[in-house]
Amino acid sequence: MLTLQDIRDAATRLQGHVLDTPCVESKTLSQIVGAQVFLKFENLQFTASFKERGACNRLTLLTDAERARGVVAMSAGNHAQGVAYHAQRLGLRAVIVMPRFTPGVKVERTRGFGAEVVLHGDTLEEARAHAYALADAQGLTFVHPYDDEGVAAGQGTLGLEMLQAVPDLDTLVIAVGGGGLISGVATAAKALKPGIEIMGVQTTRFPAMVNAVKGTSHPQGTSTIAEGIAVGTPGKITQEIVKRLVDDLVLVDEGDIEQAVLMLLEIEKTLVEGAGAAGLAALVRYPERFKGKRVGLVLCGGNIDPLLLAAIIERGMVRSGRLARITVSARDVPGVLARITATVADAGANIEEVHHQRAFTMLAAQNVEIELVLQTRGKAHVDEVLGQLRSAGMEAVLI
Repeated sequence: MLTLQDIRDAATRLQGHVLDTPCVESKTLSQIVGAQVFLKFENLQFTASFKERGACNRLTLLTDAERARGVVAMSAGNHAQGVAYHAQRLGLRAVIVMPRFTPGVKVERTRGFGAEVVLHGDTLEEARAHAYALADAQGLTFVHPYDDEGVAAGQGTLGLEMLQAVPDLDTLVIAVGGGGLISGVATAAKALKPGIEIMGVQTTRFPAMVNAVKGTSHPQGTSTIAEGIAVGTPGKITQEIVKRLVDDLVLVDEGDIEQAVLMLLEIEKTLVEGAGAAGLAALVRYPERFKGKRVGLVLCGGNIDPLLLAAIIERGMVRSGRLARITVSARDVPGVLARITATVADAGANIEEVHHQRAFTMLAAQNVEIELVLQTRGKAHVDEVLGQLRSAGMEAVLI
């Protein structure tokens, strides 16, 4: 059974191998959610994820015979990079099995750490089965991404660091996939401070731990922007620890996570992946649960695809009204487009796109419909732009 001593021993092993990342208060986020919020910046680790804590600890526990043969892991993301990086540092052979759909940038980064990458299968389950087969055939030690006490002990070291930095935390909010992180953190935190509240967060699209622990039957989706916690089956070891030590598990949706990624980028100037924003998403979605408390959040990873990040930023601008799409109807006469753009400019908005529509419209033949995408200061500013267009004799509506 995983104990506080296991986690303290892991912390000793990890000294000099992983960062003791900052755990600091965010005054702005605290004001927004009505709780005192402390952020643990695990996205500052070398591989931009907490996963290297568990990987490094597990590798240091290998026997001499196991070290000589090497290790194998299955992962399409952060665990792969954590195992590859620390195996390289420790001079071990590492074979990483990844599904064929794994983005090329992750494959190349893992190879860059010296690992042998094997692309196999169209699902994580197929890749995992192949990794076990390689372990048997080549005598390699399989390093599980979460259902392993050595891995969970390594992850739990960040809980020790958080309570050392901020001893009077009331609540820890932890993203949950397979459960390795929350198992380690809960074991450490509850042993050091029995009254502390541990809350896990899953996405509505991958609620496996919630279903297993609470006996619910939430349906499982196929994809999520929080792919780091997109686990279909929780670990057996971790599930037992979660049942015993975690006070509650909550669900957040994709929009909550998108908003949290953007808040951390704009307010804290820090980049997190979807899973890394899950904790803040829970605070924003359920503020009454945390009101007045001292809350610790783990920004557990920062490996996000640039195209996904661009989409999140753009969608966030739409939600806040800083990017707006309007249609303007007017008489189709020379100079009308110039008059519309001048009115928009006078209102202080910037035009990003213009679509001039004559044929595909229900308007009278003498009229024209112009669709504009505007950069504005927010929703009130959009209303101001629409008002000025209407005052100039044009019909203008927000789409």
